[in-house]
Amino acid sequence: MSLPNRCRLAAAVQLSLILALPAAAIAQETPTQASTRTLDAVQVTGTRIRRAELEGQVPVHTVSRQDIERSGLTSIGDVVQQLTGSGSALNTKFNSSGNFGFPPDGSGVGAGSAQVDLRHLGSRRVLVLVDGIRWVNESSASGVGAAVDLNTIPMSIVERIEVLEDGASSLYGSDAIAGVVNIITRRDFEGGQVTLNYGEFEKGDGATSGIDLSWGRTTERSSLFLSLSHTEQDPVYARDRLQSRFPVPGTGVALGSSGTPTGRFMVRDPNTGAMLDLTPNTGDNAPVYDPTQTGCARTDGFHCFGTDDRFNFAEYNMLMTPSERTGVFGQFRFDISPNLQWYAKALYNRRESTNQAAPEPIFLGPEAGTGNPLADEITISARNPFNPFGFDLVSGDTLVMIGRRPVEGGARVFEQKVDTQYFNTGLVGSFEAGDSLWFWDVNAAYGRNKARQTNYGSYNIFNIAQALGDPDACAAVAGCVPLNIFGGPGTITPEMLAWIQPIVRDESQNELSQFSANISGDLFGLPAGQVAMAAGYEYRRYEGWYQPDPLTVRGHYNGVPSQPTSGSYDVNEVFVEFDVPIFGQGALGERLDLSLAGRYSDYSTFGGEFTPKYGLRWQVSEDFLLRATYAEGFRAPSIGELYGSDSRFDAQLDDPCSSQFINASVEANCRALGVPEGYAQANPQISVTTGGNPNLEPERSRSFTTGFVWSPWFANNVSWADRFDFEVTFYRHDIQGPVQALSAQTQLDLCVQSLAEEFCDGIGRATTGGINAFNNRLTNLGSIKTDGWDVDLYWTTPVTTAGRFAFAWQNSFVTRYEAVGGAGQRQPRRPGIEVEDSAIPEWSSTASVDWSYNAWNASWTTRHISDLMEDCGGAATFPVCNMPETGTNRLGSTTYHDVQAGYRFNWLEGFTLTAGINNVFQKEPPICLSCSLNGYDPSTYDIPGGRFWYLRADLRF
Repeated sequence: MSLPNRCRLAAAVQLSLILALPAAAIAQETPTQASTRTLDAVQVTGTRIRRAELEGQVPVHTVSRQDIERSGLTSIGDVVQQLTGSGSALNTKFNSSGNFGFPPDGSGVGAGSAQVDLRHLGSRRVLVLVDGIRWVNESSASGVGAAVDLNTIPMSIVERIEVLEDGASSLYGSDAIAGVVNIITRRDFEGGQVTLNYGEFEKGDGATSGIDLSWGRTTERSSLFLSLSHTEQDPVYARDRLQSRFPVPGTGVALGSSGTPTGRFMVRDPNTGAMLDLTPNTGDNAPVYDPTQTGCARTDGFHCFGTDDRFNFAEYNMLMTPSERTGVFGQFRFDISPNLQWYAKALYNRRESTNQAAPEPIFLGPEAGTGNPLADEITISARNPFNPFGFDLVSGDTLVMIGRRPVEGGARVFEQKVDTQYFNTGLVGSFEAGDSLWFWDVNAAYGRNKARQTNYGSYNIFNIAQALGDPDACAAVAGCVPLNIFGGPGTITPEMLAWIQPIVRDESQNELSQFSANISGDLFGLPAGQVAMAAGYEYRRYEGWYQPDPLTVRGHYNGVPSQPTSGSYDVNEVFVEFDVPIFGQGALGERLDLSLAGRYSDYSTFGGEFTPKYGLRWQVSEDFLLRATYAEGFRAPSIGELYGSDSRFDAQLDDPCSSQFINASVEANCRALGVPEGYAQANPQISVTTGGNPNLEPERSRSFTTGFVWSPWFANNVSWADRFDFEVTFYRHDIQGPVQALSAQTQLDLCVQSLAEEFCDGIGRATTGGINAFNNRLTNLGSIKTDGWDVDLYWTTPVTTAGRFAFAWQNSFVTRYEAVGGAGQRQPRRPGIEVEDSAIPEWSSTASVDWSYNAWNASWTTRHISDLMEDCGGAATFPVCNMPETGTNRLGSTTYHDVQAGYRFNWLEGFTLTAGINNVFQKEPPICLSCSLNGYDPSTYDIPGGRFWYLRADLRF
């Protein structure tokens, strides 16, 4: 059908939503073509109705293939995380194995994955589709994931990415509370393409390289597209960047670990009653203990443990983790008849990634806080040939804590292999009924992610306990040799390591089977136009399991313990959507449309749920559009959240009852909790036990958006502008009963402040006062409320003697974010605050300018993040805490500049060379004192700092 003049705005806005469309592509269209071309009915993200109007009731952000190539990035996750509306999510800059442990949702650490978070509501609340079909959730070999790993989808197969930042449960079902990311694959492709790329940081590390091979053939009745891709990313080590060489920048080893290569020994001498906190003298591999020296003025083989003795674990970490991804994809379509098409697509992807942590410490005694009785309740025999103290070290009596880090065993290395298999087939057809053309489709899809993780460098705490016990009992066990944890580095021999150091292997899998049938068309006519409808049915079945190493299941693993998880559920859904024209051109404007949608979902785990959605689209004039939506949504608890077995994560907690934090208002409560006077927290790393809850209810949400699109008549098809579009959107999300565990630090603070059972239940303390048990479970807690604004501007100039320019400026402003616990306590996350390795900037902005002239093209992009505030924590007394009077640190606003240029040669079907530099002015990310990863927030800022240059060669034939 021919596009009438009154719809010029719709076409212009949708085209402008393709971020800063490269001028080379824009130049191929004339103004006349843009305003008069014939459109087929298509389905876009945000509606199930096939329609010709390009601009609907909801704002859809489109990232084109050209935008992806302009970024210089090789991961879909990295591309999406740069959108201004994206929040903190896992990526390959999270060196996330080791002490991160198991999050409360049972998903595992997601090592090596890249996820997407919209509106700062969490990756679990974003639905990821591929060509409108759900993608299977990640598998990390450490749990049953509840979010999609975008690294399981090769970049080479992507045509564009459509991002709907609005609640859409009525259209797509569960998980679409925060929005939808729909990845559209390349389909109509003629000929071949070879793409080579290489880039690295100017320091010569972090190299990224890849090759993409694509080939397609299109005939009158069929189309075939094949793709083979391989991408490699090399590591960047923390020790190679000045800012990340120590646990917290600017504090040296003061905030390092008390688990050291020489060992820290907090003991009570039963002969003198003296409480001692000792470490062997440097270079003394067989320290001699003199019981007559009860203080710190010592002349034996020990000295009192001090700040300078702490261990710098940061130098073993990675700022960027290595990853290798290989993907094969094929898509075939065949027209059985003019009104019937069959299609099939298949994908296989292998991701191999590695994370690395410092050598694993061995913490023993009641103050160790590991939650493992084999460590917390250990007895070290006086007959151990290496025990210099001459008495049994009994937990809770003569032993308070031992921290020894066996550097002899090397770093902890976690290697992941993740295999993704996907198959999708279906029929697409159309038919005429009366004067209406109806479209229908049926689809079946299966996806599976299977992961295996191999862990080198961890220890067997059961064997450690045997090797530290009675030597005669150890001698009776084949392979057991007494263990020396009392000497310095090198005193743990290969024979000792052979007894205590296993290789740990974990596996997990996620599967998704689904079937859907849809129909869309015009029902009948009204004076203002046709009433359109879409309806459909969908069935999905989720299955997932996680199997840790048998050593871990037995409780013998010295690292983070966990138990197996398995579960499944299915859902049947029906939906309907209507688009009703209220009036046409008249005194009230050009057109007013009402959209109505509803979905009923029947889950095997909790029953039925109905979610409606209402929308208005008012074309006030030829150049001004108003729109608004209201939607109710839900998110069903995932397999990990429902069935996750007991596991643990290690949290950095400040005990309010410790002498360095206590104040008069809580002193009496601390005594009531059994904390003795003068207690000092020895180890801030506290093990927190968590697990699933089969009684969880779905999260329920309400979403509201409103805004306008203005494409002024005086700025379209004029001498200085082909198009000029201004778009403003207000959003609000309200989630009730979010599935979460109360922040462990918040729970601990509230327990000490109130002594209330609801907070103190599950927190246990040793006789010494230290926390030796911490139970933190999932439940439906409180609410999350957030709102803000998106303000976007797009301007494209006509072709001139200087070429053609396209300007795009996107902005997101977060005006509110409130997370409230079940008892009304406000959680620490809010706009402008950095907390728990993530941030919500009050303002995020991206501006880009594209230029093209004949065979040349170039672009300049700036990305801005407003400043943040954080609690300095243990670094409050150091100069690096830049606001010591309030104990806070300001992370200054950060702006990155990226540049790219390319030239197209007329070889074969085209050969293009492209060069680019990201972070041209070498902007370093601001120092984060509260972050647990190398003094950076890897989900908010580009890490590591410094320039990253890249080259890309693209040949079409």
